[in-house]
Amino acid sequence: MKKVTLLNLKGEKVNDINLNEEIFGITPNDKVLYDAIILTRASLRQGTHKTKNRSEVSGGGRKPWRQKGTGRARQGSIRSVQWVGGGNYGTPVPRDYSKKQNRKERRLAIKSALSHKAAENAIVAVEDIKLATPKTKDFVEILKSLNIENKKVLLVVKELDENLILASRNLANIVLITTNEINVLDIVATDVLVATKDALTEIEEVLR
Repeated sequence: MKKVTLLNLKGEKVNDINLNEEIFGITPNDKVLYDAIILTRASLRQGTHKTKNRSEVSGGGRKPWRQKGTGRARQGSIRSVQWVGGGNYGTPVPRDYSKKQNRKERRLAIKSALSHKAAENAIVAVEDIKLATPKTKDFVEILKSLNIENKKVLLVVKELDENLILASRNLANIVLITTNEINVLDIVATDVLVATKDALTEIEEVLR
């Protein structure tokens, strides 16, 4: 059975926690994990890019010169794609980039990502994270005590604390989420997953 050491905010061992093998000890399905990452990244795209084609550009209603006899190439509009100020051809239009993945696959993807983290010994469990002040330097001291100050950290808590939000938001290497926001992209994009004891319990209850 996989175990993780439970630490206090000073980095001292308090106890050992047994991790659920069905969540943190499965053989990762990398194909499903890859699909989930692509889905998550695609969902971040707004898809609002737009340029005007020749029917949407203002002007150009009159034929610039007669069809024959001028010695110049025939033109029907000064808003054709070859003209400066003309419309664009084959350029982006608004679209929906979202993809679909069924619920079982999404759950399997999260389990696979967590299992990778567990196999890499990249899961840190802490009793609880409560800050008396919203000072970033106090939060940095906690990271130093846990020996993760130079790593990209995904911090998972059961409930957000205002002091914790304010203290961590200026740190580029910290991603702070609650258990119901946990996702594949954040797990694989960070070096270490730090979770409170209550957060780990809730993750296991949800994914069991």
